[in-house]
Formats: sequence, structure tokens, C-alpha cells
Amino acid sequence: MPARAIMLMGTGSDVGKSLIVAGLARAFTARGLKVMPFKPQNMSNNAAVTADGGEIGRAQALQARAARVAPTVHMNPVLLKPETTTGAQVIVQGQRMTSMSARDYFRERERLMPKIVESFRHLAADADLILVEGAGSPGEINLRAGDIANMGFAHAVNIDALLIGDIHRGGVIASIAGTFQILPEDDRKRITGFIINKFNGDPQLFSQGVTFLESFSRTSCLGIVPQFSAARHLPAEDAVALEESIRSHAGHCRIAVLRLPRIANFDDLDPLRLEPGVEVTMVHAGEAIPGDTRLVIVPGSKSTIGDLDALKQAGWDIDIKAHVRRGGHVLGLCGGYQMLGRMVHDPEGLEGPAGSSAGLGLLDVETSLTADKTLTRVCGTHVATGLPLDGYEIHLGRTHGPDTSRPFAMIGNDPDGAMSANGRVAGTYLHGCFGSDDFRRAYLSRLGATAGDFRFDDVVEQTLDDLARHLEQHLDLDRILALAVPV
Repeated sequence: MPARAIMLMGTGSDVGKSLIVAGLARAFTARGLKVMPFKPQNMSNNAAVTADGGEIGRAQALQARAARVAPTVHMNPVLLKPETTTGAQVIVQGQRMTSMSARDYFRERERLMPKIVESFRHLAADADLILVEGAGSPGEINLRAGDIANMGFAHAVNIDALLIGDIHRGGVIASIAGTFQILPEDDRKRITGFIINKFNGDPQLFSQGVTFLESFSRTSCLGIVPQFSAARHLPAEDAVALEESIRSHAGHCRIAVLRLPRIANFDDLDPLRLEPGVEVTMVHAGEAIPGDTRLVIVPGSKSTIGDLDALKQAGWDIDIKAHVRRGGHVLGLCGGYQMLGRMVHDPEGLEGPAGSSAGLGLLDVETSLTADKTLTRVCGTHVATGLPLDGYEIHLGRTHGPDTSRPFAMIGNDPDGAMSANGRVAGTYLHGCFGSDDFRRAYLSRLGATAGDFRFDDVVEQTLDDLARHLEQHLDLDRILALAVPV
């Protein structure tokens, strides 16, 4: 039997496409189908390392987990990682191809369609169902020519789509009707149904809206999905979600995280924000680091030098050094680790004009950015506690210096990261390490925090199961499966 596929598009960004695909992946997998998630083009600095040695958007890795399959580079063949306000790193089938301005990318992107279709066909050869996630909205008609992310892809592989609207933000009737109205006929006829997402209240009060939309679009409503509050337990795809998702309950141990302009791999924070004895505080530009902070985390960054400059402009370099003088702790993750050193060198101009920038000088190390990218999943041991931890590396650059003789972790016989002589400042290249429960508890205990007894992986798995049941209850899954076309 050939694989079947259906695409889920949205009336805009952040309407819940990624979450619905994850829930459907778990629900259809529970029915005995082999499901593969797929997103032709994604834009996110929250990436995951795959088993086949590449990187994809974090959302597609979560969707693969929901489908109980190993993530592969073919699930997200084009990943854009913004480096500046006008340009991004272009990842093709898991590997860095180049960096391009937005204007150049939109002029050249259609050339990537063969690689996208190749990856789609690769998945189709070993799947019963492919759930395809669009990007942004198909209604962005200014981007339609050369499109590879929405209708352009749907036409290329001859599949149909469902349209998701977010009622929570308001204007869902206009956004769904407007999308149908402005699409050309060839695109419009590929949308075979719509979903109302993030509903609060009595669905019967929206019955007139459903009737209008079904009549206007000449398609069916496949369900009204209530807000799924437990989504906060799952990794967010977009940094914009940080403002909403980092809401820990007040506790006696405050961890302050710097909201860098190009923050990356911020799912590092997810296990911490679930801890009942921890309060995770996002510190934004213009805000001081709270005086009662126990730990400052300088997170990962897609542009180490650019975010280092932003950190200094915000005055956080002064705050961090005062925090250390008061006996506080600092942890740098990946790009944040690089910023803690004495210098960051960019001899090839990978992040902008070639040159060097002074770091915070809290670790006696220096970093040289190189074009070779490290992409690997690792298991290691935290040196200070002797406990195992799992994580992944995804970075440009190599870091050397005296403080690396006191590593954060050992990966086999190889040291990772560095620590200051007094032990209060540390850096590591290991993303995801706080997902290792015993390590996380011990690390927090050393900060004076009382850690919970939950297992993070169990929380994620339970949430995916609950999400699948949620969609089973509120969507017509049989109809969705029937609308999926053979590929």
C-alpha cells in the first residue's frame, strides 16, 4: 500500500500547527499506523540533532518522538536559522549549506525543491501516513512565487491540506475566510477542511461561525479543539513563545535566563521550569538581573558575537560580574559558554565582519569560530557530581584555555566545557543536559534548591499521550485520515 499524506497549514504563525501535528502523530501511531512528520521548510533557532548526523527543527524532533520513530534530516529538509534581522544560515538535509540574506534566499529558494521532494519520497517509502506541516500561512501571497513551504510544495507532490485557525487571538472567522478568499483557485481547491484551535468556552456559541465558514469555504469543519494547557510541558518551537511559556511557580531558588535577541535551543530550560522549587525568570533588555538570583544562565545563541554585544548594551555584563562577586553562580550554554571567555575570534567572518570581540572574562578560555559545525548526540558524566548526563552538541567553534583543565563534563575520555577555580562559573557545549533527572536534581541541590521527583521524559511522554486523547475527542480523525491522499 502506498503511503498517504495530508498537509496542515495555518492562517498564520503560532496557530498551533506543530502541536496538532504532534498530537495527530501520536494518535495515528496508537492506531497502528507508521507515521512520519514532515516540514518542507522551517525557520527556527531551536534545533535538534538527528541520529543520522544532521539538524532539524526541534518541533519535527518532537513530532518524530510522538510518532515513536527516530528523527531524521529528511523530516525537515530545509531549516533556516536566523543570524541577523535580514539573513539566516541555510541548512539543507541536516547540513549547513551557506548563509544568505532574505532577499537572496527568496530569489534562490525554488532551487531547493528537488531536495525537499527527495526527502519526502524517502519518508514515503517507509510510512503509512505522512503529516506535513506548512510554514506561516499560505495566504502570504507576496511569497507565493517560488514557494516551497506551503502551496508550492502541496502542488509539487499533489497533496491536499487542512487549514488551522487560532480562535484565541481573535478574528478566526475573518482569518479563515480571508485565506480562502485571497488564494487562487488552484490553491484554494487543495484545502479540504478546516480546524478551529485554542478554543475556550462553549463550542455551541460558535456554531453560527462554523456554519458560515463551511458555506463560505465549501469545506467541512473537522473539529473545534479546546486550549490544551499542558502544551507548556512540551518544547516550544519559536522564541516568541518564551514570553508566554516561561512561567515557573514562585520558589526559593531563582534562575535568571538572559533573553538574548538570537537565543537558540532554549528547550534547555524546559526541565528547569517544571521544577516546583525553582523560579525561572526571563530577563529582557532594559531589565536588571534580580538581586536574589542564585544562578544566571547565558543561553545558546545563533550569533555569539552579535548577542555578546547585545548583552553588553543591556548592561548585563556589569550585573553578571556583580552577581559573581556576591557569590552567585553562572552557567553558559554553548554560545553562552563562548561569551563567558576572554575573547571570541571570528577570523573567517562567519557571523559578520572578520575580527575578534572581548568576552566577559569570567572563564580563562578563548573561542575561535570555524566553518566546521559540530553536530552530535552525546552521553557523558558531570565532573562535579559524577552523575551521567545526556545531551547534544550543535555549534561552530572550538574553545581552549587554562580553565578547560577543569571541565564541566567528560564525554568518554574527552573533556567538555570549563569551570572557574572557585567553581561558581561554568560553561558547556552540551544542550539538553537538564533533561537528565539525577544530574538536574544534584545540580539544583548544590544551588540550595529542592528538586522535584518527576522524570522529565515521563512528563513529555504523558503529555503527548494526553494530547493525542485530546485530539481524538475533539477532531474527526477518521475523516482526516480519509482526506489523506496516496503519494
